[in-house]
Amino acid sequence: MTEEAMNDRATIDHLLQRLTAHLGAVYPDYDCEALAERIVDLFWPDKSKMIPRSEIADKHLWDERDIALITYGGTIRSDGERPLRTLHRFLKQHIGQTIGAVHILPFFPYSCDDGFGVIDYLAVDEDLGDWSDIEAIAGDYRLMGDLVINHGSSKSVWFQQFLSDEAPGKDYYYTADPAADLGQVVRPRAHPLLTPFRTVSGDRHVWSTFSSDQLDFDFTNPELLIEFVKIIAAYIDHGVRIFRLDAVAFLWKKIGTPSINLDETHEIIRLLRTLMDHHAETLVIITETNIPNHENLTYFGNQNEAHVIYNFSLPPLLVHALLTGNALYLKRLTRSNPPALTGCTYLNFTASHDGIGLRPTEGALPQGEVDQMLACIQGFGGRVSMRRGPGGTEKPYEMNISFFEAMQGTLDGPDEYQIDRFMAAMAIMLALEGIPAIYIHSLLATPNGYEDVNRTGHNRSINRSQLDYDTISAKLGDPEAVEAQVFSRFLALVETRKRQPAFHPNAVQFTLALPEGLFGIWRQSRERTQSIFAITNVTNEEKMLSLADVNLIAGDSWWDLISGHIIADIEGDFSLSPYRTVWFSNVAPDPAETSQS
Repeated sequence: MTEEAMNDRATIDHLLQRLTAHLGAVYPDYDCEALAERIVDLFWPDKSKMIPRSEIADKHLWDERDIALITYGGTIRSDGERPLRTLHRFLKQHIGQTIGAVHILPFFPYSCDDGFGVIDYLAVDEDLGDWSDIEAIAGDYRLMGDLVINHGSSKSVWFQQFLSDEAPGKDYYYTADPAADLGQVVRPRAHPLLTPFRTVSGDRHVWSTFSSDQLDFDFTNPELLIEFVKIIAAYIDHGVRIFRLDAVAFLWKKIGTPSINLDETHEIIRLLRTLMDHHAETLVIITETNIPNHENLTYFGNQNEAHVIYNFSLPPLLVHALLTGNALYLKRLTRSNPPALTGCTYLNFTASHDGIGLRPTEGALPQGEVDQMLACIQGFGGRVSMRRGPGGTEKPYEMNISFFEAMQGTLDGPDEYQIDRFMAAMAIMLALEGIPAIYIHSLLATPNGYEDVNRTGHNRSINRSQLDYDTISAKLGDPEAVEAQVFSRFLALVETRKRQPAFHPNAVQFTLALPEGLFGIWRQSRERTQSIFAITNVTNEEKMLSLADVNLIAGDSWWDLISGHIIADIEGDFSLSPYRTVWFSNVAPDPAETSQS
């Protein structure tokens, strides 16, 4: 055996050993060595795509240039053109490489929830295009795709097999006796947990965490895990490089428990991390776990689960800070979030296709503050979606509103600072430790979609409107249009951010002790050559900042990266107009490339 063959065999043996251990923790009654061998053969039909453990640390996962755009494949449309091609045209014409990653929300055939009730995991929705369109976008942008792993559509072939008691689908769904002890189950919705179905073998009650059309899978069956390994391998072949594990916290169910964040769920994520880390392509796992922050943080594991976790606490606490002018709770979040270890980081965002979640405020924001925020958001035209809590009581689950509309005023009502307040939120998000992501409707300052809510009957539709390509292009070409102002200011801020090593997703972050109404962090590049003090006035009043309190290092020259101005007196007072952000840096900006937030 040649030395190369011996090394290949050693890599395979190492992987088999790791996978067998993962599988053994989840499926102790199965032949896990045989399962591991099947997984390796399915995931690596070409063994040259497998890399040894020694090369994993050399992978370039991300840096300060990384930022993602979140969009549906059909958000922007043009008559006579496949929406995925329209999206690609929009990206190339209006965004270029300012934003380098694109998260296309589920683009598969579906029956509900705008894509999250998947009918066929291996096909592209014909209304959007086909795999060639996905691959074309993946050729120009780092592509994030959804692995809707917790549940599937009742219209799928698998579920029809379940109803007919036919393999393989008959064993793919989690069922329970309605008389079982289900009182501890954590619910994100207010509808019944179990949905009854008449099958050829009798009535069965299927676990349905999110809706009666989204039926939960039964991962106690290892054959289902094998199916999803096949699906992941297919997505890689089509260009997906970042995998968003949708609703993964609910993956494993166990009667008599909360059925969320269970050990088996974490072990399956560890197994998927092992697979992706050893693939020759640079693959990233992002866990979508809209839960209280201390629970969310567990999905980093011991640097062996998610590469990236959503910073779910950021959107509601950021909204609260800008509505109230009080950054106390936002400061507590940034002080309490631990620095992400090597190979891990946060995904920072302000809004998504879903609402602004309230579960992450549990333990982070007093109920009185939550109630004030909810009343304000409803006053701005937003809606509130509910979930079922212990004992059957309903509790607010999320705020449904366009993020731009959420920024139209304060607790006192609308004012003239909507764009500046919105940009303050974006500037804070861009400066934080982690990878920033922006939802397309935030980027385009889309208003609340009331017609969509009335049409679908779902609150989340308020922020999922479809836009005409020519109409939005005309608005972006009109300097007086709100859409153009938001779009251009955001992209200019992104370009500034991308040139700063201190904004690397894993660069040092420290929350500054600033007076009420000011929020600030210190970032330092990993090489310790650049420091940035990112400070925002979160109020609608002018604030004076004592630079002596910021402690800009004497002997260095300091600039505001956003305006390009040098700071002449680092011991003096600095005026911050309402919602203004400054990025004080000891490395000079390019005078031709400064932005105005």
